[in-house]
Amino acid sequence: MDASKPRARRPATTGNPAIAIAVLAAGRSTRMGALNKLLARFKGKPLVRLAAERALATGRRPVFLVTGHMAEAIEAAAAGLEVETIRNPAFDTGLSSSIKAAIQAVPDGSIGLLVHLADMPTITTDQLAAMIDCFLAMGGHGIAWATAQGRRRNPVIIPRSLFEAVLSLDGDTGARRVLEVSGLPIHEVELGPAANFDVDTPETLAAAGGRFD
Repeated sequence: MDASKPRARRPATTGNPAIAIAVLAAGRSTRMGALNKLLARFKGKPLVRLAAERALATGRRPVFLVTGHMAEAIEAAAAGLEVETIRNPAFDTGLSSSIKAAIQAVPDGSIGLLVHLADMPTITTDQLAAMIDCFLAMGGHGIAWATAQGRRRNPVIIPRSLFEAVLSLDGDTGARRVLEVSGLPIHEVELGPAANFDVDTPETLAAAGGRFD
């Protein structure tokens, strides 16, 4: 499935199964020096706010904002949005701790969790919605995984059946290993360069149009 091209947006309907979204925004942003990349402005908005708004625009709920490093400033940047904040006290142990914190908050009625990294400024609402459509087409019994030119990247949708396995993760590993050995069908959603682009350095941030006030 190729979701890298614009498409007509289809809002979520109340008849669809619930899917939670986690916007991960807890990291230290160490390669940016003293600055936090998630507070850089893109199109006049802090990057973390832009990521949360795009997740919310899919119509899916709940949308979690997982914070840790500079939590107060990150949460202030997303103030007024319909997100549920989760503070991850173990954020400095790595990415898996934020994924686990979100999984533990997913309501019983949700069939999966879309994990979206907040430092990916070119991921659009339409692309997130395309991944959700793919996941729903599998009935929530598989994995929807974003690709860039066929290579698995981010975001990803984790089905409820793998939550317990993901909760066993440690460190900065993400969920890749658990997903790849799960035996569940994996449907790849081609997002193009957006799935492989994050802003980890001042150079990539500036190239993407971000700036600090």
